[in-house]
Amino acid sequence: MDGIDLHHDTRPHAIVIGAGFGGLAAAIRLGARGWRVTVLEKLDAPGGRAYVYRQDGFTFDAGPTIITAPYLLEELWTLAGRRMSDHLDLRAMNPFYRIRFDDGTVMNCSADLAATRAEIARIAPEDLPGFERFIADSEKIFEVAFAKLADQPFHQLSTLLRAVPDMLRLQGYRTVYSKVSDYFSNDKLRIAFSFHPLLIGGNPLNTTAYYCLIAHLERLHGVHYAMGGMGAVVNGLVDLIHHFGGRLRTGVEVEQITVRDGRASGVRLAGGETLSADIVVSNADVGWTYTKLLSEHKRRRWTDAKVARANSSMSLFVWYFGTNRRFDDVYHHTMVLGPRYQELLTDIFERKVLSDDFSLYLHRPTATDPSLAPPGCDSFYVLSPVPHLGSGTDWARHAEPYRAAIEKRLEETVLPGLGASLVTSRVLTPQDFRDRLLSVQGAAFSLEPQLFQSAWFRPHNVSEDLPGLFLVGAGTHPGAGVPGVVSSARILDQVVPHGSTLVKAR
Repeated sequence: MDGIDLHHDTRPHAIVIGAGFGGLAAAIRLGARGWRVTVLEKLDAPGGRAYVYRQDGFTFDAGPTIITAPYLLEELWTLAGRRMSDHLDLRAMNPFYRIRFDDGTVMNCSADLAATRAEIARIAPEDLPGFERFIADSEKIFEVAFAKLADQPFHQLSTLLRAVPDMLRLQGYRTVYSKVSDYFSNDKLRIAFSFHPLLIGGNPLNTTAYYCLIAHLERLHGVHYAMGGMGAVVNGLVDLIHHFGGRLRTGVEVEQITVRDGRASGVRLAGGETLSADIVVSNADVGWTYTKLLSEHKRRRWTDAKVARANSSMSLFVWYFGTNRRFDDVYHHTMVLGPRYQELLTDIFERKVLSDDFSLYLHRPTATDPSLAPPGCDSFYVLSPVPHLGSGTDWARHAEPYRAAIEKRLEETVLPGLGASLVTSRVLTPQDFRDRLLSVQGAAFSLEPQLFQSAWFRPHNVSEDLPGLFLVGAGTHPGAGVPGVVSSARILDQVVPHGSTLVKAR
């Protein structure tokens, strides 16, 4: 379709709000199914949370750093009759990541079961039988909660009711941490096998045990890094949108989703320009979509009050920095854990206080891809989970002291001499998630993935409040993370008719 005549394009029109992974995947799938698509992005470049910062010769991925289900992206290239491998160079990480516990103990996490057994035998040999049971049960949960349900629309109650027997059988009503504690008695292993919900904004002490599936997802499909960073993936997806005759407009903010005859009819942009469409797909934060973009439309389900009552995920403090030397003994992905686990999670999610201690995820992409920094230098980002803006934290005042505390911690643990090596720096706070990404409460992952904010209880992919409006991204089913938001776009194939059927109906 690269040669399509856009001036005589008779396909029905779909507007996609937001060029994050969910919006880009939605645009590709709609384009492949006979729709003319316009993607509208507030920022000056696509990517959303996967935006790319470039400064002083360094390149920083703003958000996601790993790909755990590459087949979901491969499908998008296949729709265009292409092979992803011809356009993207994905490198499997082995090990996936290293965990450094507070006492200095290090654990490598990988798909190699023999290597993982050796790690467990070194740390807590008494938990080896529990590990065998855990990997078997993680696979069972994955087969139901991800392989079977992740791309199923949950806008009908019957879908939920059919899933209840599996949820009871697999103990989805329990939390990840309590479930993991059945298999492991050692505190370090309980942490190592329960922290995964944090990758999608969930509290391991409160998130449904279904998220134990992530351990199997990693083993089954691996943990990958895209050479050139996530920006290379984003650019590849934009190219696919253009292949199907779609259009991307950046630097434009949607002010309102317009309604005609009780259906979504297009959008009004800040500044007054209006664009008409047959359907609208919102990849914006779900809370923002309903309370701001539909503020002029009466809503029965997702009212302002209901959005205000919903539990938002935690937020993130991210420090991006570059050094004038390489730290070659630091792995690509490293968890630098603090002295507390359950107590820290309670501070972040329940008490909503900014603690003096923290657990960190350190990303050193130049371990694999030196092109992201000048020769002889390293590019890093370090991420700390923090409370969302409901904490009342004044980040204008706290950002620099918090960054300095993180620098001190890294210097004491894995990056000795860091301070003297710094040559570039920038930070991202919960305030940026709210102001830059229009995320309610400055949440990093939209709604927290609790049991009663999952599946049918989550905002539906088919809007409950406005016909012709569809939702993709972190705040709808199945949830946050690259596999989740790409799967949310996959659901559109089942709930949006093929474009040709609308052409015939005209």
